[in-house]
Amino acid sequence: MQVGACIVNPENKIVGIGYNGMPNGCDDDLLPWSRSANDQLDTKYPYVCHAELNAIMNKNSADVKGCTMYVALFPCNECAKLIIQAGLKEVVYLSDKYHDTPGMTASRRLLSMAGILYREFKPKRTEIVIDFNSINHAGIQNPSTK
Repeated sequence: MQVGACIVNPENKIVGIGYNGMPNGCDDDLLPWSRSANDQLDTKYPYVCHAELNAIMNKNSADVKGCTMYVALFPCNECAKLIIQAGLKEVVYLSDKYHDTPGMTASRRLLSMAGILYREFKPKRTEIVIDFNSINHAGIQNPSTK
């Protein structure tokens, strides 16, 4: 999954970001990215750091207590434990595609017990289009492309 996470403080200022990836110093090209294999060690799962972990570890403030995490995919139970330990107050997620798996059930149970709110983000739009042709080199909108 291409998952990203962003942590914001109570003033909605970004204090941490992260995405799924291999640990620092571990070459992406030398570790597997497969989702399935006969041997679990030949899959990405034992190696990849989740976006939530990376966002917490990459914080640019002393701590993230009382902050909100926005994440593409509902956090797994391991990430829920990190979220709780970090003191986050809320998780806003875009997709809960693994809702019925045991790990997600455990995650919801942990977050609820810790009093951490979680809610699905419902976008008002389905797409964002960036049209670079509508801006000239000075950064001023071209009237002919309005």
